[in-house]
Amino acid sequence: MAHKTSELKRITYDRAALRPRLLHIGFGAFAKAHVMVYHDEWLRSEDTDWGVVAVRLHSGEADLTKLDQADGLFAIGEMQDDDLALREIGPVIRTLHLKRDGTPALLERIADPDLSLITLTITEKGYCLSEGHLDLKNTAVAQDLSANGNPTTAIGIIATGLQRRMTTGCEGLTILSCDNLPENGKLCRQAILEFAERLDPALSGWIERTCRFPCSMVDRITPAMTEASHQKLEAALGHPDPNGILCEPFRQWVIEDRFAGERPGWDQAGAQFVSDVAPFEDMKLRLLNGSHSFLAYLGALAGKQTISDCMADPVLKTAAKKLMLSEQARTLEVPPGVDIPRYADALIERFSNSALHHKTTQIASDGSQKLPQRLLAPISWHIAHDSPFPLAALGVAGWMHYCRGLAETGMPLPLNDPLAAQIEDLAAHANGADYVEQMLSLQQVFGKDLPASSQFTNQIRSAYDRIGSDGVVNAITASL
Repeated sequence: MAHKTSELKRITYDRAALRPRLLHIGFGAFAKAHVMVYHDEWLRSEDTDWGVVAVRLHSGEADLTKLDQADGLFAIGEMQDDDLALREIGPVIRTLHLKRDGTPALLERIADPDLSLITLTITEKGYCLSEGHLDLKNTAVAQDLSANGNPTTAIGIIATGLQRRMTTGCEGLTILSCDNLPENGKLCRQAILEFAERLDPALSGWIERTCRFPCSMVDRITPAMTEASHQKLEAALGHPDPNGILCEPFRQWVIEDRFAGERPGWDQAGAQFVSDVAPFEDMKLRLLNGSHSFLAYLGALAGKQTISDCMADPVLKTAAKKLMLSEQARTLEVPPGVDIPRYADALIERFSNSALHHKTTQIASDGSQKLPQRLLAPISWHIAHDSPFPLAALGVAGWMHYCRGLAETGMPLPLNDPLAAQIEDLAAHANGADYVEQMLSLQQVFGKDLPASSQFTNQIRSAYDRIGSDGVVNAITASL
């Protein structure tokens, strides 16, 4: 079938009527493809004045200048295999960059009475936390606290901007984290309150009374733009768009319904406002991320380059869906109104999207940090409820094989992990059961309880041996 490219879906609202109501810090590819798409859809459906100020703090100065040159407009291309749906995005009415425009301009914008909401995509590092608290040993945090009103971190800038709002009699704000972190709103609140306490104890109390920090769960695969993807977008549009982004059609946004003032109408664009985000976070972590890691390790070992390559293998495809429905789903408190089989079908369709080129080795990175939430927490549930977990065990054993750095095809596998040096040392000096035993001793990954369970250790040893003796596909087939 020939591929199809839709005509550009142009904006329909009056951009001249927009005021700076929302400020987004960390305006990169995901913010464009996710937050701005929901916002743009809302502006198309309702007469409102909620414009957006796009902010970058460190990198991306040239990107914001290019966006200014395009009057804030950019295109999104939603890719499904060979099909491409194009839409124009127009909520951005101005941009600010810390180095280009200076800290005072940012603080002035946060103190603007028109502003109602700050959204954030600053990655985990941007919250400057250590063990759940503001990291006072962080050089940037220490500099901000002694900067005499000229902070450079997102946390310092927000707290100092809120201080200006307090002193000028403005209302509090909603600060909404859109980063892929469990309980992101609570983490954001903790960092800002602890910074504010050291800046001015009265400010900390004012923030607690007047500001809100909802948790949210975000989901949309947005691959990094490459020269090839820029060329693909240019060919579809008929002209270059240096600000444009390609992504998958699927998007999801679940937001805790806790706002300091007016709530944006993102529900008109499909966002869900709920009382508790945690069940949705667990669902994503275990069904999407858990099966992603399963496919990343076992697929890479079997020589698969991308997740869509894995989906082209009937054994891997069947196993991924069975892992979701037969093992991971049983460990969840399913949110009201969610159809788990339908959600699993949607995930399989997303994984099969050949346009995304989502590399198995990319998803395989940082396994020591990802496994505890994605596969080990569900396994702990199964042990407590005396239920089987053969595919999850294969996923964990697959990670152990992957860490040895060689696929079944003989191709090298990169180990990008905070524990890489320690793991590589184990792999160099141990084999077979001894290697598995040494890996299970990594408390940063497995803790103390799982390695003490014979049910767990026996299944991991058995799965590891089957992969080594029979190969990935045969080991999975036996488990199915």
